[in-house]
Amino acid sequence: MALSYKARRRWSLFILVIGLPVYIVVCVSLVNLMERPNILVELLIYVGLGVLWVFPLKFVFKGIGQADPDAPEKSDK
Repeated sequence: MALSYKARRRWSLFILVIGLPVYIVVCVSLVNLMERPNILVELLIYVGLGVLWVFPLKFVFKGIGQADPDAPEKSDK
């Protein structure tokens, strides 16, 4: 089932405002549970987790910056 442009805009806003901060807190908490790794290993973990959230949600953000394709075209009269 494909989401409409308006629904994808709403979901993307929700994900960025609510979901991403929650994901950040969860990632930092999980890394803090480990013994203090080497700084490079910790950096790689954070970079990996920072990129990981994008892949399952890519379809929501695709095309959001473009004009609404479902909107009727405005005529300049």
